[in-house]
Amino acid sequence: MIAVPPPAPAIPRAAREVLEDFCRAYPGGRVWVRAGEGWSLVCGPAGPEAPAYFVEVPGTPFSAELPGVDEAAGEAVARFLANTLGRVRRHDDEIRSFSREMAERYEEINLLYSISEILGSIISLDDAAQTILSEVAGIVGAQRASLWVHDADFGVLRLTAAEGGDGQRGPVPVEDPCSVTAEVFRSVRPILLGPEDEWTRGDCADFAGDARHRGAFLSVPVSYTPPEGEARTVGVINVSGRTTGEGFSAGDMKLLSAIASQIGAAVENNRLIADSLRQERMVREMELAHDLQLKLLPQVEQFASYAEVAARCAPAESVGGDFYHLFRLPGGRLGVLIGDVSSHGFGAALIMALTMGSVAIHASEGDRPGEVLRRTHQAVIEELETTEMYMTLFYGVIDPAERTLTFSNAGHSHAFRIPGEGEPERLSATDLPLGMVDLDEYSEARVSWEPGRDLLFLFTDGLSDALGEGEVQGERTLLHRIADRRGEPCERLMEGLFASPGGARDIPADDRTAVLVRM
Repeated sequence: MIAVPPPAPAIPRAAREVLEDFCRAYPGGRVWVRAGEGWSLVCGPAGPEAPAYFVEVPGTPFSAELPGVDEAAGEAVARFLANTLGRVRRHDDEIRSFSREMAERYEEINLLYSISEILGSIISLDDAAQTILSEVAGIVGAQRASLWVHDADFGVLRLTAAEGGDGQRGPVPVEDPCSVTAEVFRSVRPILLGPEDEWTRGDCADFAGDARHRGAFLSVPVSYTPPEGEARTVGVINVSGRTTGEGFSAGDMKLLSAIASQIGAAVENNRLIADSLRQERMVREMELAHDLQLKLLPQVEQFASYAEVAARCAPAESVGGDFYHLFRLPGGRLGVLIGDVSSHGFGAALIMALTMGSVAIHASEGDRPGEVLRRTHQAVIEELETTEMYMTLFYGVIDPAERTLTFSNAGHSHAFRIPGEGEPERLSATDLPLGMVDLDEYSEARVSWEPGRDLLFLFTDGLSDALGEGEVQGERTLLHRIADRRGEPCERLMEGLFASPGGARDIPADDRTAVLVRM
């Protein structure tokens, strides 16, 4: 058996085994390997003899010769070896290509797994996206990667994170016809450009944004598919400029699309978390506004030594447009105010605060009821017109010494004097509600007052409506309940009004306010 010298390092193992078998089978043959411009002997006897048959294997560095063998047989064997080595070479190339592909797929699978861990462990989308883009840029060999997230409130795509290089950072309008990023978002289709490709759109060649893209570029939409319902696009992820100078492949597009799918779920989760935080913050702010508004209303306890008073205000929302106020006036008199803005919520609460402030100023100066309403109307007319609201307002002054109740009533229909005996007396409107007509003067009326026996009963329509009997019948029911028990303490009467079985304890459709005064 012929000893086979060590093969050249460039010979694959499988080819080396074929050569060794050939040398054993044909001890007189020789196998050569190209080395630079010449040939080096791999196996077979050394010597100056010229090759009898010299067959070069296409696509490989091999050739073979069989001296001393029949010419036809030698050539056939050499060609057989050439074909075998060719197949071995192709097989080896395929294995190498498959190994490279498997290594790449392993990196991609590992990247997708890493992204899942990143998204599961980092709450901040900005931080998670920055880490993910760094990983993506490294895997696909991109010089720059960026994530754009849709801001539905403003109709733009905002840059959430970017890795490497300089690029556009300002918001991109979704309807921008000159933006690749906006085009991918609108069409929900990826765009792949090679190193020599250029993307242009209409007359956007001189557009300052991303109308022109030169070099390798890949952009894919970021979508989210809810458990129920249709998928929706929530952003775009871009990679550009390859470190190798080559373009991105279809495989890179598939990988980036898979990553975009994971990011889409994270973007949606981030949006839900942000919405939840905003709602929690809004709830806290509404609770604070509710507390602040109620603190604007006077505490009835401070009038305990002055008069018997019970009052309650229950806004339909956290804040509302119902309000009341009480004023100690010279001569042992008491001013009583109730108002009802035509809406509820923050707008009505603003009108309420302005009105209470204005009434407090003018009532404390001792102005008569009609003058208080006139000046108050001047103070709030601009806000009423701007918000297209109006307001009913009742202001009365009880004077026990004079045994009178003097009042001015701007359209507030639920105002009554309940005497110690007999039927309730409606304190009818003297003028239209504030915000309807700008009057130069507000009228007044006066009724008798029996100290210690008469009751002033003021309420808003939300209280009667809450009974579910209609406004007219609801008003009658409330009046009967107060009149039938008029001798009881005001606070007990008030408890009965708000604890009635007609649904007054439920959240109402309108604000509910009531005031009871005996002095």
